[in-house]
Amino acid sequence: MKLGLQIPDFTWSGGATSLGTDLAAVARTADEAGFEYLAVMDHFFQIGGVGPADNDMLEAYTTLGYLAAHTERAKLLTVITGVLYRHPGLLAKAITTLDVLSGGRAILGIGAGWNEQECRGLGFPFPPMKERFELLEENLQYVLQMWGEGDGPFTSKHFDAERLLNVPQALQRPRPPIMVGGGGETKTLRFVAKYGDACNIFNTPELEHKLNVLKQHCENEGRDYNEITKTAYHRLDIGPSGEKTAELCRELERLHGLGVDAAIGSIPGVPDLRLIEKFGTDVIPVAARL
Repeated sequence: MKLGLQIPDFTWSGGATSLGTDLAAVARTADEAGFEYLAVMDHFFQIGGVGPADNDMLEAYTTLGYLAAHTERAKLLTVITGVLYRHPGLLAKAITTLDVLSGGRAILGIGAGWNEQECRGLGFPFPPMKERFELLEENLQYVLQMWGEGDGPFTSKHFDAERLLNVPQALQRPRPPIMVGGGGETKTLRFVAKYGDACNIFNTPELEHKLNVLKQHCENEGRDYNEITKTAYHRLDIGPSGEKTAELCRELERLHGLGVDAAIGSIPGVPDLRLIEKFGTDVIPVAARL
């Protein structure tokens, strides 16, 4: 069982002037502690479940490039990029660049997007849900072609590109992994089975059912379910002094029993490095034995 640290909140006590230094320390400590993944959100405004909209928020791919420079082994990704924010050519180029400069550690986390508030606020289009899922599938097709052989054109309902040139190509072969985020049973989990290498589903009472739906989509697509890395979003809370460590380890064991390969989530109290270090000594070794 692997663990991933997501950093969703950048409103830290030192403010913006020390944010770079503090973030680098968090990344190095998480990398050394043994976290498999290091992730950020892909938002421009803070989301309601974390804090007020006007709390500090960093742009995702600039931040991941910074994290790459301060880590050596953790895989780097967003949980999850919304298709509303970037043309797929720019997105594929950003992931490719991250992969090359990190030594082959980039993952594309992608989903349909949902945050109407920040889209309206900054002037991004916010189409109806049906169109957002069309964009999601076309983005997946586009990036797969851009990471494939050749540099031919790409035409779809929403995109018309003459030449998908991508030089240098990503270091990972055949390409960087693709994680499709969300638990939508009709489209999202079908896209995981058809195009993806990993899913990311919230740890809710429906998680087991969602995994069974994914398994059925894999059968329908002729895909081996075991090829899909199953990740669950779960808050990694061990308490301010580690008093909830055993509780978290029991939950990780339960998730493992459902077939979950990795839990990704935030640690309440970050950027307190002592909490991250406790994961390295008290949680990650336990999870690794599951």
